Amino acid sequence: MTPAGVVLAAGAGTRLGRPKALVRTGAELLVERAVRTVRAGGCDPVVVVLGAQAEDVRAAADLGDAVVVENAAWETGMGSSLRCGLDAAARTGAPAAVVALVDQPGITPAVVDRLVARWRDGAVAVVATYGSEPRNPVVLDAAVWSEVADRATGDVGARAWLRANPERVVAVPCDDIAVADDIDTPADLAMLMTEPTVEST
Repeated sequence: MTPAGVVLAAGAGTRLGRPKALVRTGAELLVERAVRTVRAGGCDPVVVVLGAQAEDVRAAADLGDAVVVENAAWETGMGSSLRCGLDAAARTGAPAAVVALVDQPGITPAVVDRLVARWRDGAVAVVATYGSEPRNPVVLDAAVWSEVADRATGDVGARAWLRANPERVVAVPCDDIAVADDIDTPADLAMLMTEPTVEST
């Protein structure tokens, strides 16, 4: 069983001053890195949800054979992007989806692989934790997509459903194989640029 990867990359990056999908770190854009990470972690197909400056992202990014969809309602927040991504994944017939955010370049394929292994063991929802705190990515079995979508509103993605269903969620510590820091501000980006490159293997 092979899950789809769903990369949420639709935001405008208001605090950063530009869409995060268009941020370049080293030789690649953040959106390219996110796609590469979930693909290397075993996801196929990979769905990328774009929104702000979607045409610019399409022109600038090499997304390979990823399924690119545009969220016309991206300004309403992450919830609509998650719904858009899960809908696209459903059309591929995927049995589950690994949902990843474009602004966490410290996430590695090893994280994806570890979470997917727990899903294959029978979990319907798996979340990565760092310092015992749930973060991203998450794995959602197709059986719960409609429930997750119903609760994904505004700037809330899967978090509302995960919190409402703790008995159905498996938490997997990933501190040893990834860094969950996200890039929200120019200061975050500057710090990333001055730190050693996080390996994605």
